[in-house]
Amino acid sequence: MLAKRIIPCLDVKDGRVVKGVNFQNLTDAGDPVENAKFYDEQGADELVFLDITASHEKRKTILDVVERTANDVFMPLTVGGGIKTLDDIRDLLNAGCDKISINTTAVRTPYFIKEAAERFGSQCIVVAVDSKRVIPDMEFEPDEPWLSWLNEPEMSDVRLQIPSNGQKVWALSTHGGRKMRRLDSIRFAKKMEELGAGEILLTSMDRDGTKIGFDIELTRRISEAVSIPVVASGGVGTLDHLREGLVEGKADAALAASIFHYREFSIKETKEYLRSNGVPVRL
Repeated sequence: MLAKRIIPCLDVKDGRVVKGVNFQNLTDAGDPVENAKFYDEQGADELVFLDITASHEKRKTILDVVERTANDVFMPLTVGGGIKTLDDIRDLLNAGCDKISINTTAVRTPYFIKEAAERFGSQCIVVAVDSKRVIPDMEFEPDEPWLSWLNEPEMSDVRLQIPSNGQKVWALSTHGGRKMRRLDSIRFAKKMEELGAGEILLTSMDRDGTKIGFDIELTRRISEAVSIPVVASGGVGTLDHLREGLVEGKADAALAASIFHYREFSIKETKEYLRSNGVPVRL
């Protein structure tokens, strides 16, 4: 069995690391480059930077962060936030990151993933799937013109169908969790794999920052639906939450933020716990 990966996540806003709950109430959690160096020394398998308020004007900020990190840190680095063009991907790869995480643009223009994978290789294209369990009276954004791709026969099954029997379904979110779409998260993940994505970064919006554990059912269902690696994210508060995501959730990697940022657990301690509980990890 392949070793499971432990990945700290740094949400970056205006060049600083921040942390919140359910994508809100953000507080400062330090300098991203210093955090990256710390995790590299600790033995993290990879690192994720998410530029959560990315815009064209601020792109230089995250490029600078990536360049400074790549000069001193040698573990794989994934960067996401505001990726809209192939030039954005090229610039970040040239700055030193290894993989690019794409969310909103993958929803707006799914075939962008195909184009990006063909240009740069599937191994560096990650699709971020931000999911929220559908509840009665959930409000969705109206279908916008760019969602016309749902009318294509090969894409139509991605449209969210809410069952009448109360079965769980998960909708897709865009714009950093601020807009809910009538799109089925599991079917969307499968479609992204078909278009060339090399990895799924799955975040449960219901669990983000809550420290009550991953949405195991969501994680397991997406992990079983695709053959590419799935990174579980959202809700880690204990070391056993990581074990659950990797074992019961069948994820290939587990991402966490608060427990590492605030030094509740070290990477070494985390990996030793997982190995002692039968989870293969690199020590």
